[in-house]
Amino acid sequence: MVAIDGLAKSFRDRKRGEVRAVDGVSFECRPGEIFGLLGPNGAGKTTLTRMLATILQPTAGSAQVAGYDIRREPEEVRRHLGYLTGSAALYERLTAREVVTYFAELHGLSPKRAANRIEAVFRTLDIEPFADRRCDRLSTGQRQRVSIARAIVHEPPVLLFDEPTSGLDVLSARGVVRFIRQCRDEGRTVIFSTHIMSEVEALCDRIAVIYQGKIAAIGTVDELREQTGERAFENVFLRLIGEEL
Repeated sequence: MVAIDGLAKSFRDRKRGEVRAVDGVSFECRPGEIFGLLGPNGAGKTTLTRMLATILQPTAGSAQVAGYDIRREPEEVRRHLGYLTGSAALYERLTAREVVTYFAELHGLSPKRAANRIEAVFRTLDIEPFADRRCDRLSTGQRQRVSIARAIVHEPPVLLFDEPTSGLDVLSARGVVRFIRQCRDEGRTVIFSTHIMSEVEALCDRIAVIYQGKIAAIGTVDELREQTGERAFENVFLRLIGEEL
């Protein structure tokens, strides 16, 4: 469902010159799989996800999402992708229902289909109790659920979550994790980008460790433990990026 080949992105910085935020990344994600992108802040995770979401143009390399090329067919990529990022704000003067309805219309859903989808999504994410409340009056956890709803209202086969539990309390984070598992059970492909090792260890079928814009290793938790000879996943991660324990 997602195939990435040598994807790279460079930026010009006045002080540092050329900065390679993503440097020749390659991997594939399968249907019905939660694929983790694990790396520290500044490792290139967000730049990579923004390229997959067609927000940024790659400097080099290629990628396909649901069979569509991110360079040549960006509109089709967006139709088949649900993208959640903590940096995208809600329209605060709209209600939760109005926000999600707006995005359903952007994706071309008919009024009847949009209403049915919104009802189903709101029920799944338990949004109904605050569906008609303005977004500027919602808690952080409620806002995150509305953000998820707008990302999935068009039923995309590929979901891209960039730090989806950042800033959430334990109960809200658990709800997001439960929903991600449900997406996998429905056969969707989920890319889960985070720096929280415990979430990756508990949730992901396979993991790509990314550091300084490059992939350090790809495998299951057990495969990465075997590769490094470490049991504690924090030590596994440090070994893979070449840091001292």
